Amino acid sequence: MKVLVVDDSAFMRKLISDFLSEHPRLHVVGTARDGQEALQKIEQLNPDVVTLDVEMPVMNGLETLKHIMQKKPLPVVMISSTTTEGAENTILALQYGAVDFIAKPSGAISLDLYKIKDKMIEKVLLASEANLRTVKIKQSMSKMFVGEKKTDS
Repeated sequence: MKVLVVDDSAFMRKLISDFLSEHPRLHVVGTARDGQEALQKIEQLNPDVVTLDVEMPVMNGLETLKHIMQKKPLPVVMISSTTTEGAENTILALQYGAVDFIAKPSGAISLDLYKIKDKMIEKVLLASEANLRTVKIKQSMSKMFVGEKKTDS
């Protein structure tokens, strides 16, 4: 299964790529440092799954996710910090169509990342089996209910 890794940190791109490449079913076909580059690489490389950082320059992960879901829906696993803002972005990403998310650990980065390696591989494998039709239905329903007021019955 072909994976595109998108993160503005060269260190994170390398680490995530190395982790995923250790699994026999996963093949990292490319990396991108921002959302704009990611959209170009998706067209060129036709990945099965994308891992996408939330906070990036040029085009952030949420904007990139919206473009992916509108133009060429793919299973996307978001990678987000564990801050309050990161949690809010994660909820938005799931509403926009992301299949899952991975929280970036907060301690000594390389040591903590090794702790989530297996979880990352598992989530990318599961994302490849996601039914994007269900995701599209969830998005439509989410839009229908936005702004409706709850009434007491």
